[in-house]
Amino acid sequence: MTDKPRSHGRKSIRVTAQPRELITPTPTLKDVWTARVITLFPELFPGVLGASLTGKALKDGAWCLEPFDLRQHGIGRHRNVDDTPAGGGAGMVLRADVVDAALAAARGPGPVIYLSPRGAPFTQARAQALAAGPGVTLLCGRFEGVDQRVLDHHGIEEVSIGDYVLTGGEIAAMALIDATVRLLPGVLGNAASTEEESFSAGLLEHPQYTRPAEWQGRQIPEVLTSGNHAAVETWRREQAEELTRTRRPDLWARYLADHDND
Repeated sequence: MTDKPRSHGRKSIRVTAQPRELITPTPTLKDVWTARVITLFPELFPGVLGASLTGKALKDGAWCLEPFDLRQHGIGRHRNVDDTPAGGGAGMVLRADVVDAALAAARGPGPVIYLSPRGAPFTQARAQALAAGPGVTLLCGRFEGVDQRVLDHHGIEEVSIGDYVLTGGEIAAMALIDATVRLLPGVLGNAASTEEESFSAGLLEHPQYTRPAEWQGRQIPEVLTSGNHAAVETWRREQAEELTRTRRPDLWARYLADHDND
């Protein structure tokens, strides 16, 4: 007798205007964290998300990825998805009616996020909040962006992964998904890994060392091989605080404010 696959009895049914494959390596599953990605380039997914721990978790059914082709909702024979900016200017803007149709097909439980350089910074805390929910619907922009009316109409949250501009939202979407999926139960294997890393406690992570004990004349700090766990924890905290103070004064100021009453 063979074991049942992990997805047995977990496939979900969704009404859609677009035909779907009857057999797919990443079927839609019930009751798992799901990332739905609206993009002009669905072939880019899963990309790096299909490798390493996130890829294994995807294959094992710990989370689900659903790319949606924005072009399928384009207008006319050529499936146009964009038009020139109202008021003039360079570039093209994704049409509100096209994006609205794509949202109708793709939207599921959880927030809808538009990856945008003008959005609120994506943080570890936001990743933790997303990981605690049912999933997310991500809108990947292109060209000069998306017609503001559809963003306002749907109350779409705008999120940025940094103060720079990419050619599209796909890389940003992968970064957001990766940061969130690794926080899902069982993905990393050792839950303590997410508790000690950068930003989890409002500080950058302390330096890490491993064998050999000496390399290029450089020794592992003696405290880390002392066996004194209390001393190790104190050293790591001091190192994390010093790194944050010198490298990220913005984080350090926030950390001090949050711990003002401690």
